[in-house]
Amino acid sequence: MNALNPLYFLKKFLVALCLFPFAIAFGSSTSTVNQDLKPTRAAISTADPIATAVGMKVLAEGGNAFDAAVAITSTLAVVEPAGSGLGGGGFFLLYLAETDEYRFVDAREIAPKAAYRDMYLDDQGKPIPRASVDGPLAAGIPGIPAGLVYLNNQFGSMPLSDLLAPAIEFAENGFSIGSRAIRGLNFRTNAILRSSAMSEVFLPDGEVPEEGTVIFQPALAKTLKRFSNQGLDGFYKGETASLLVNGVRAAGGIWTLDDLADYEVIERQPLVAKYKNMRVISAPLPSSGGIVISQILDFLSAYNLEELTEAQRIHYEVEAMRRAYRDRALYLGDDDFSEIPLDKLLDKRYLAEQRASFKLDQASSSINLFSEDDQRAEGNQTTHFSVLDSRGNRVAATITVNTWYGSAFMAPETGVILNNEMDDFSIKPGVPNDFGLVGGRANEVVPGKRPLSSMSPSFLESDRGIAILGTPGGSRIITMVLRSALHWYQGGSAEEMVNLKRYHHQYLPDRIEYELGSISKEAQAELLGMGHQLSLARRPFGNMNVVTWDYSNGKVTAASDSRGEGEGRVY
Repeated sequence: MNALNPLYFLKKFLVALCLFPFAIAFGSSTSTVNQDLKPTRAAISTADPIATAVGMKVLAEGGNAFDAAVAITSTLAVVEPAGSGLGGGGFFLLYLAETDEYRFVDAREIAPKAAYRDMYLDDQGKPIPRASVDGPLAAGIPGIPAGLVYLNNQFGSMPLSDLLAPAIEFAENGFSIGSRAIRGLNFRTNAILRSSAMSEVFLPDGEVPEEGTVIFQPALAKTLKRFSNQGLDGFYKGETASLLVNGVRAAGGIWTLDDLADYEVIERQPLVAKYKNMRVISAPLPSSGGIVISQILDFLSAYNLEELTEAQRIHYEVEAMRRAYRDRALYLGDDDFSEIPLDKLLDKRYLAEQRASFKLDQASSSINLFSEDDQRAEGNQTTHFSVLDSRGNRVAATITVNTWYGSAFMAPETGVILNNEMDDFSIKPGVPNDFGLVGGRANEVVPGKRPLSSMSPSFLESDRGIAILGTPGGSRIITMVLRSALHWYQGGSAEEMVNLKRYHHQYLPDRIEYELGSISKEAQAELLGMGHQLSLARRPFGNMNVVTWDYSNGKVTAASDSRGEGEGRVY
C-alpha cells in the first residue's frame, strides 16, 4: 500500500511541518498528566452491558486497557450488530501511561481497487438511488480485524485467542437482542431481506423478531475461530477471504482477494487542541473530528460563554459549527490522496477571520459563506467505548459499519455484515450522503482511499483531571463531543455529559437540529428572531460513553448514555 512508499513518509513529514504552528497554538503532543498519579480504580463504559462485563473481566485477569479494547470490540461485533462488526472499521485513540504518549490507530475502511469516482452515478451523471448505501457495492474493505491484531501485537499483554473467546461464545450460544437492534431491523427490513444469509439470522421467517429473542450466529463463530487461530491471515487471506470475495462478487460487488490481502492499519499523530486551560486530544484525518472541533473551540475561546444568555450562547456555538462544517465540506478528505490545506484551516489568522465574519445578533446564511475561491473545491449507528485501567492507560474507540446494519448484506457462510462506508465519500460534489453531509473533490472515490469520517474519539485534560469520551451519531458526532467537552470544562460530571440535551448545525442543511428540551421556548423565539431555522429532531441522537478521573479526590466514574442500553462500570 502507499504507506510503504518513501514519498508517503516525505509527504507526512511536510504535513507535520505545516501543523507545527498549530501544535504551538493549541498544545503540544505531550500530556498534562502527572506521571506520579495513578487512578484508584479502572473503569469501562460501552454501548452494551455484555461488552462492558467482558472488558471488566479482562482487567480483573490482569489485562491492560488495550487488551480490554480488543475483547470489547470483538464482543460488540457479535452483540451489537446494528452499529459495529468485523465487516466495519474504526479509530482507536490511545494513551500509554508508561511512556506518556498518545497514539492513534486508523483502522478505517478503504475503497476497493476497482472503485472509481463516478461509480454511483447513472449515464446522465445522476446519483443511483441507494447504490452507495445498500448491498455489497456500498462496502469498503474492512479494517476492524486488522485493527484488533495491531492493538494486540503493539500494546496488548494477553493472547489474541483469549480476548476473542467471549465473542466466539456469544456467537455460538446466542445473545438476547435489545430494543435498539430491533429498531434498526425495522428500519432496514427491506434491504436485509435481499440478503438471504443475513435475513436467515436476523429476520427468521421474514419477520423482525421480538425483543429478547436469542440470536445465534454459527457462521460468525466459525469466522471468529479462524481469526482467533490464524490472526490476520485468518480474515484477510485463506478460507474467510475467499468466502467474503465470492459472496460479494456473486451479489454485484467488486472486492478482490488482493483488496483484502493488501489492507493495512495506519498509525497517525492525534490532533491536540486547546480551549483556555483544557486540552482536547482527538482524531486526525481521515476523521474530520479533530480539525472541526479545533476550529470551533478556537472560535469560541474569544468569548466567556458562561456570561452569555442561553440564546446568545447557542447562536455563537452554531455560527462556529456552521463555519467549521463548511470547511469540512469544501476541503477535507484522506490526506494520503488529496492535498488538504491544513496550514490554512488551522492558522490563527484564518480562524480570527472566521470569528470576525459573523454578527452577534443575526444568523449567517450558509450559502452566502461561499466565495469564488471555494468553487474550485466543488446516527446512532456506530458505537463508542471508553476504557481507563489502573495503570493510567486509556482507550477511546469509535467503531462502525456506518448506517444501521451497514450495507444490510452478509457474505454467505461468514456471518460478517458488510459496512456501507462508501457512502461517506462524496459521490458527486454537492450531493448529500445518508447523513446530509456534502463534500468535494478532496473526498471523492479513489481506489485504496479512506472516506472522510466524523468519528471523534477524544481525551479531555486539565488541572481538574481527564475525561475519555466519544459517541455514535453520524454527522452529529462532532458537535456532541464538542458540547460535552465544553460542559466538562465548566465542571460537568460524566453522568451529565452523556445525558446532556443536544443541538447541532452542520452548514447544510442550514438549520439548527435540536432534541426536545435542549432549547427553551424563550431561546427558540430569540433564535428565530435572529434568522435561525429550527428543526426538532424526530428522535434523540447519540449514545455517548464517558469515563472520567478527578485528580482532586481520585474519583473514577463511568457513565453510559440513557438514550441507549449500555453500561458504565468502575472496577
